[in-house]
Amino acid sequence: MNQPGFVVSLVAGGVAGASVDLILFPLDTIKTRLQSPQGFKRAGGFRGIYAGVPSTAIGSFPNAAAFFLTYEYVKWFLHGDSSSCWLPVKHMLAASAGEVVACLIRVPSEVVKQRAQVSASSRTFQIFCNILYEEGLQGLYRGYKSTVLREIPFSLVQFSLWEYLKALWSWRQDHAVDSWQSAVCGAFAGGFAAVITTPLDVAKTRIMLAKAESSTASGNVLSALRGLWRSQGFTGLFAGVFPRMAAISLGGFIFLGAYEQARSMLSRVGRQSR
Repeated sequence: MNQPGFVVSLVAGGVAGASVDLILFPLDTIKTRLQSPQGFKRAGGFRGIYAGVPSTAIGSFPNAAAFFLTYEYVKWFLHGDSSSCWLPVKHMLAASAGEVVACLIRVPSEVVKQRAQVSASSRTFQIFCNILYEEGLQGLYRGYKSTVLREIPFSLVQFSLWEYLKALWSWRQDHAVDSWQSAVCGAFAGGFAAVITTPLDVAKTRIMLAKAESSTASGNVLSALRGLWRSQGFTGLFAGVFPRMAAISLGGFIFLGAYEQARSMLSRVGRQSR
């Protein structure tokens, strides 16, 4: 990838990610509290719905920038015939690679954020210090495997469907999709992917919120899913599905639309400055 493309993907991805995470933060808090072991009311209910927002504000830009930079680079690296039947596979590989890299930034931010969301009386920095003191650096990466196991299937579905819908819409109107059209495709793709990966999201939340000495804290996703099924059944596996679907549908609209808009604008600026 050339230097302008590198910078464009980095900045556009960061702007898109920061925009959606901060705008939709209250929905994320509600989802986390619905999924928490202590239940929605004990986790805070509708009080303090911006608890943990500093962690998101700090981690959002580099997380999204890392994802899109990796995503675009891998697409470029695997570049071939655009009409190839392997195109969806390339998008899946690019999205998976992007998630593995982005989770190195996302997971520490997510651990601190989710613990703050269910402990609204505690400050974000205090929670961060407590994790480091009690569990060390390993504590900040609690749930890394479960997050990757959630994000890879999510991205495989979301980004493949997003690229397919954009290509279909572009073919139907005989020109490239506009930013708002890309955003609509992103909303549909994100909402669908959100629903089918909700059990993995619930397992990830339980692992991140578990007490350090508990069996759930070990990070075994299958064990967490089995525990959820035994204790709460189908309802437990899909706890928070509606706020998750709403947040990610809206997030897909804003995130992918903002990404396309920012990338288009930055590309024009780059061409004009040459």
